[in-house]
Amino acid sequence: MQGSYEKLRDKLEGLYSIYNRRTFVHPDPLEFVYNYENSVDREVAGLVAACLAYGRVSQILKSVSTVLEHMGLSPASFVLSSARETMEDLYSGFRHRFTTGRELAGLLYAIKRVIKEYGSIEECFASHLDSSDNTDTTIPALSGFVEELRCYAAQAKNSLLPDPKKGSALKRFNMFLRWMVRRDDVDPGPWTCVEPSMLVIPLDVHMHKLSMSLGMTKRRQADMKACLEVTHFFRQVEPNDPVKYDFVLTRFGILGMGSPFMEKSMAWS
Repeated sequence: MQGSYEKLRDKLEGLYSIYNRRTFVHPDPLEFVYNYENSVDREVAGLVAACLAYGRVSQILKSVSTVLEHMGLSPASFVLSSARETMEDLYSGFRHRFTTGRELAGLLYAIKRVIKEYGSIEECFASHLDSSDNTDTTIPALSGFVEELRCYAAQAKNSLLPDPKKGSALKRFNMFLRWMVRRDDVDPGPWTCVEPSMLVIPLDVHMHKLSMSLGMTKRRQADMKACLEVTHFFRQVEPNDPVKYDFVLTRFGILGMGSPFMEKSMAWS
């Protein structure tokens, strides 16, 4: 089986060398993170962009752009200096599919509380890392981090903050972690508190479909169990960076291109 993983790694490395470039980032909400140099601004912009990353990509980009334009040159300064009521008024007319302006304000207020408490979103996330969890993934820490945001938002329902206890794959938050932790031509990676080896695949519809077609998971629902199965598979291919190929593999679905794998045999047989 090791030879099969090596064959797949060779193919993925070929795709990585071609497509893992900023030239191919658009359309992707990650592009908004590049607009900021300050690491805390990048965190705030990245978390907002990732949380809104559901639905049609054109609408995602429009919604993220609208939100960030109101924040001015520094998203971190905006959230720190704005009262919750001010943010609710400012975004009262905002709507992104199921997400209301009030829910958005709840997220922004939660981010404000996190930065005031810890100094940065990274430090908040790091506080949930615990070696006693006996896990090689970020999932326990991510679950605690999302729960803390939900607590600060203080809303019974918020489409931007899923309940980790319900088995969500936390796709948008795993994508945010990929942006913050990995460092290459695409992912800016300002964080140092997490090793890339702990990251988990952001299991969106494109990656889930590809993963099923290649036998990485048999689960028809893109839930946390499927997410961990796919991540385990990629760990056999690239132990130190299982999310390395996420960007290039999702480009094909987002850009409407054909699958890079015409059939299973091209992958590892």
